[in-house]
Amino acid sequence: MEPVASAGASLNVEDRDDGVRVLTLSNPARRNALDDGLLARLDAALAPAPQVRALLVRGAGGAFCSGYDLTHLGPPGADGRLPDDLLVECLLKLESHPAPSVALVEGAAVGAGFDLAASCDFRVGTPNAVFLMPPARLGIVYSPEGLARAARLVGVARAKQLFLAARKLSAREALEWGLLDDCLVDAEARALALCATLAGHAPLAVSGMKESFGRLARAPLEEADRARLRDLRAAAFGSEDAKEGRAAFLEKRPPRFSGR
Repeated sequence: MEPVASAGASLNVEDRDDGVRVLTLSNPARRNALDDGLLARLDAALAPAPQVRALLVRGAGGAFCSGYDLTHLGPPGADGRLPDDLLVECLLKLESHPAPSVALVEGAAVGAGFDLAASCDFRVGTPNAVFLMPPARLGIVYSPEGLARAARLVGVARAKQLFLAARKLSAREALEWGLLDDCLVDAEARALALCATLAGHAPLAVSGMKESFGRLARAPLEEADRARLRDLRAAAFGSEDAKEGRAAFLEKRPPRFSGR
């Protein structure tokens, strides 16, 4: 086990003899919330390596990931980068990794945690798993990459329920919607067995078919569309409603949005 620490959080990286790399998020004070330090270490752990044939992504302490640490969010930087650009880049790297990935979802998978699970090829959950996408409550326009992932998994109509209505899904509902592939008490054993199966197959065949699925699933956006979506997201990140949404969430009170 190789612990990699960042401020308030750590990433444990374990390379098993069967070719499975286990990535465990640990941020006990914030239910494994992500910050830029933890994302940078996750990004580094996703560097392709010939001995890594499958990835298992999990959280420590009974929670998968409660999202992006809101105390690290704010308006766009002077250089034009959005607060979640590193998250978007890291999840794209996970999604396109040559080795197939399995998310072991126990407890909360909220916001960026939801997206982290969706970026994996498979999701195995425990009966207490909960999925929630709260950007509408926080005054944030979520990344088009994250919206597309959810839509591919559950369909556009249901994805709108998740993002626009912030509908919370229980493990049973997530299984019914196709967000979870399996839901069982002994989810850890099932997830590790699936990883071992994936790692035991021909790497070039698996990585080639995984890349093919990715290319078939993504409809390319025109440059003008991307610029427009980025402008919308930049405006939302710098808005008063985004500031209010973060404050209300941290203060555990209903937000008072103004539309500004």
